[in-house]
Amino acid sequence: MASCDKKLDIEPEGSPTTGYFWKTSADAIYGANAMYDQFDGEEFYGRGFMWYINASDDMVTGRSNAKADNVKNFNSATPGVSYLTDQWKMRYIVIKRANDVILHVPGIDMDGTLKNRILGEAYFLRGLMYFQLSYNYGNENAGVPIVTEADLSNTAAVARAASVSENYALVESDLKTAASLLPYFDTYKAEDYGHAHKTAAWAYLSKMYLYTKSWPNAEKYADSVIKSGKHALLTNFANVFTIANNWTKEYIWSALSTPKGTGGWGSILPGVMLENKGWGKYNGWGYYTPTKELYDAFETGDTRREVTILKPGDHFFFFGKDTIYGSSNSLSGYQFRKYMEPFSYAEPVSKYISPNGDHPTTALNPPLLRYAEVLLIKAEAELMQGKNADAEINAIRNRAGLASITGATMAELKKQRRCEFAGEWADRHRDLVRWGDAQTVYAQPLHGYNGAVIWPARTFNPAVHNVWPVPSTEISNSGGVIKQSTGW
Repeated sequence: MASCDKKLDIEPEGSPTTGYFWKTSADAIYGANAMYDQFDGEEFYGRGFMWYINASDDMVTGRSNAKADNVKNFNSATPGVSYLTDQWKMRYIVIKRANDVILHVPGIDMDGTLKNRILGEAYFLRGLMYFQLSYNYGNENAGVPIVTEADLSNTAAVARAASVSENYALVESDLKTAASLLPYFDTYKAEDYGHAHKTAAWAYLSKMYLYTKSWPNAEKYADSVIKSGKHALLTNFANVFTIANNWTKEYIWSALSTPKGTGGWGSILPGVMLENKGWGKYNGWGYYTPTKELYDAFETGDTRREVTILKPGDHFFFFGKDTIYGSSNSLSGYQFRKYMEPFSYAEPVSKYISPNGDHPTTALNPPLLRYAEVLLIKAEAELMQGKNADAEINAIRNRAGLASITGATMAELKKQRRCEFAGEWADRHRDLVRWGDAQTVYAQPLHGYNGAVIWPARTFNPAVHNVWPVPSTEISNSGGVIKQSTGW
């Protein structure tokens, strides 16, 4: 993709592996950039992956969609849902391209600093992809297939790891290696924004340790980010979700996006969450609408609620005009507001939003992991070790306009994660699963703005639904070498 149109100068042809390649510095750069091109996939950080997060009590599908409903209801048809088919495949494509870089770039005669950065990016992306695969599909009964640079010549299907602990060991090693090789983000020139950097590796290490319940390590690597001095909370919560602040100190890792070109590039999530048909102005998709349960979770005076959720009667700017929110088709009557800034401008098409409503990217980068989450990762790790976490929790509360508290508990930590990251990739569903709360929470129906039940109670079996099923296409393509998760 041409650099004049995209933040990352990524070539679309894929990752070259033939013998004539991997000879020069230019080859290394080309190969490294190819690791990122899957990020433009509709299902990567746009819609498909969000169906998993949509399972939580924070949101409902938003409009009638039988396939999506299967996922939210943990139905047996979920392995065959087409929206989910690419989740596994696209991440293994990134892993394959990272393996190419890890295998070939060390032998190229090139600038050592650039070589280290490129290798660091490869280890980071491989570690991140395995982390996302592991927490979605792996448990003590089976992990996900492990394929490294040592396996590139093997064309046979690879079976799942015996346990997800094997996957997490690789994630741990890759992210530590990445952190040792990568520079800090503030050393990058603007044209390199969106590439992996040191504190992103530390931040994902700290998050991974929450999943493995390694609390001292989760605290340690969150502290690595905090004590680096490279990050801080923005003073105003609303400013986090603005184009101007894509790359400010709260940024750790985001879904890089742009409206440029004929159809934009990156995450389509803002357009997916927009009112279906966008009140006649733009092709919003109308998915992932907030629940009354989420709206009511915010304390009185919490400034995050109005930044997060649009309710009937709220004023907002849309295509340059002051507009009163109301929906003709939202199942809940609400809409997420966090990603609405690009649609607020007069004549935003091509400048702030994609000219192609079927691929509704914007100039706003939806955050995948931001500094606020690092603070709450540290807080959770502290609480689980019997330590005091008031400082971190109060930093989050105070920014939201809430008074400080003393003796914060896990209940408070859970509330702050919910209210801080609603509608984001922090993934409340996985939080509920790892906390052991999902079965109880999902046994309650969900309500809309008017108080009516909009989603019935669901049956969540922790022994089965603690992981998502492997897409049935992957089982078929492997000739049965890859096995389905128990119970699915």
